[in-house]
Amino acid sequence: MSTRVLVTGATGFVAGHVIVELLGNGYAVRGTVRDPADTGKRAHLVEYAARLGGDLEFVGADLNADEGWAEAVEGCTEVLHVASPFPSAPPADDGELIRTAVDGTLRVLRAAAAVPSVRRMVLTSSIAAIAHGHRDDAVRTEADWTVVERSPAYQRSKTLAERAAWEFAGSLPAERGLELVVLNPGMVLGPLLSPETSTSHEPVRRLLAGEVPGLPRVGWSVVDVRDLAVAHRLALETADAAGKRYICAGEHVWMRDMAHTLAAEYGPRGFRIATRGLPGALVRLAAVFDRGLRLTVPALGKVERVSAARAREELGWTMRPVAESIRDTADSLLRQRIVNPPRSSVSASGERRVPAAGI
Repeated sequence: MSTRVLVTGATGFVAGHVIVELLGNGYAVRGTVRDPADTGKRAHLVEYAARLGGDLEFVGADLNADEGWAEAVEGCTEVLHVASPFPSAPPADDGELIRTAVDGTLRVLRAAAAVPSVRRMVLTSSIAAIAHGHRDDAVRTEADWTVVERSPAYQRSKTLAERAAWEFAGSLPAERGLELVVLNPGMVLGPLLSPETSTSHEPVRRLLAGEVPGLPRVGWSVVDVRDLAVAHRLALETADAAGKRYICAGEHVWMRDMAHTLAAEYGPRGFRIATRGLPGALVRLAAVFDRGLRLTVPALGKVERVSAARAREELGWTMRPVAESIRDTADSLLRQRIVNPPRSSVSASGERRVPAAGI
């Protein structure tokens, strides 16, 4: 293909898989990075491009600044805005998180709208913009929006950023012809391409590392990053996707389900993975001292019920089993040495036994 696609936040977990998916399907890709001089963070992508024989280049652009975005979109026919702030703990300033999400999204949209060659923009939003703040437990679809008045800061930021994107796209003259497609993924699991982790890996990482003494009653609607990358490509290629949202998430998975999947696979290898529950009151108390755990408190006992029927029917999209995603996430955490194997999995020669690559 001769078209060039811009992918924002190229060194991020999701964006990296999106770039690999595009390169593998013949697209030329330009990725944005905050610091062009930091070649180490993108070395794995350069290696994938060389392996696939793909056309990959990088430009500097930051969601918090206007500089660089005009040059980033120049000559591109599509823009995939994947970059987005995701807190590892509740932010000290809710307003800053929301401003970054909204302003960054509009910054990319304005740049795309100013370049006539850009015909479509795919925005990576989240089911955080769909499934939260409701007073009932109905299955949510693309027709639903998170109730910001009853939602935490991250959910508010994703909702307001996506609404701002739709409003901006709707304000453009019809003759401009810029199409907007939005993907709303759930919690993203799957193998890492580099040692850089994502906040979404934390439940699996902490379970595997034995840092969880017991299991809070929390869970998520999960999507595999490899399947999400395919969804991004399909959103580019499906003509009728213009002007639509697509939920990309499967069944709700409790943390205890993750733990049992990991225990069955890694328990025999010497990993001690907690499988007993923790009372909600104890979780709230522990969260006072554990900033990462504070993110789980608003989600205690809540179920994310969403339907990906539209993505399946209109994009022809499919998802792999969630147990496969959990195991492949864990394998990559070991392979990247983010989690160390227990001593019982170290051979007499001192060589660590690490699972084979899953990607």
